[in-house]
Amino acid sequence: MRVDLFDFELPPERIALEPARPRDAARMLHVAPDGLHDRGVGDLAHILRPGDMLVVNDTKVIPAQLEGVRPARAEGGGGEVRVDVTLHRRLEDRASGAAWRAFVRPAKRLREGDVITFDSWLSAIVLERDNAEATLLFDHSGGAFDAALAIAGEPPLPPYIARQREARAEDAEDYQTIYARAEGSVAAPTAGLHFTDKLFAALEARGVLREAITLHVGAGTFLPVSVDDTGDHMMHSEWGEITQAQAVRMNAARSSGGRIIAVGTTTLRLLESAADETGQINAFCAETDIFITPGYKFRSVDALMTNFHLPRSTLFMLVCAFAGTKTMKDAYAHAISAGYRFYSFGDACFLEPTRGG
Repeated sequence: MRVDLFDFELPPERIALEPARPRDAARMLHVAPDGLHDRGVGDLAHILRPGDMLVVNDTKVIPAQLEGVRPARAEGGGGEVRVDVTLHRRLEDRASGAAWRAFVRPAKRLREGDVITFDSWLSAIVLERDNAEATLLFDHSGGAFDAALAIAGEPPLPPYIARQREARAEDAEDYQTIYARAEGSVAAPTAGLHFTDKLFAALEARGVLREAITLHVGAGTFLPVSVDDTGDHMMHSEWGEITQAQAVRMNAARSSGGRIIAVGTTTLRLLESAADETGQINAFCAETDIFITPGYKFRSVDALMTNFHLPRSTLFMLVCAFAGTKTMKDAYAHAISAGYRFYSFGDACFLEPTRGG
């Protein structure tokens, strides 16, 4: 499938650089079987029905953005170089330290064996480099690494925000859901950023059930696709977990007539990875690299709450698969003309589709 089918023009002023305050004051475009409706996130308590189950991703964002220095080399050229590192996948904890895959910049100034010093608590050696990515071995592991990262790292704001403004103290809280629990993500499950305790109370009073599963989000999920055909794109894998007890509760809710409402594409991808051909959700504890494009048959999810995504991204392809490509192109055109705010700190969509094209 051609990637340019998922392209669109987005005016730069539609990109949100900070979240709505309060969080649930964000707008929400309801993509329903009878058309498009302009609503707010607070309207969820009226859209959802008693017995529906809201499924969220309780992963917690770690301070995965690092700035370091590669010292001047004694031989082979190259003075001191400042290096930007974005961790995106923890590989393993070795006796000598924690190994991570990371995006690095400027990648061409790094080679195997180089040491990057981040501060007096943390450094890493480059084990290998592949284009814009590298495998780094840090000088700490386990809890000692986590403690050092908390000192040296910053919240990994998406590049389209970081390029337009300086990091702020409030970003660490803003770029985290209120229910974040399991540390491990390097990007936020952004649809969940809209929820507040007040909204959860209203949903509970409505009789809406809630379940929290875990998918550790990697930065690769949000990158634009650089190939011309979707068949040539390779997804980064991400680790997720659904316990047996959670699977039983979700299946019971659906069997009782409730709908499974995925909060975010990360939640949807984990649910679909765990579902069998009949739509039953099974326990899951593994990596997933599921890549959903139009033509995919959804098995476990009945509706989706998500944000507005990048053109040519795997996430825009996913929502086109879920609600129909023409429907979503029309929805995005309406959102742009109506002044909706896009991307991580932007407004929301609620997709309740009649499936198609």
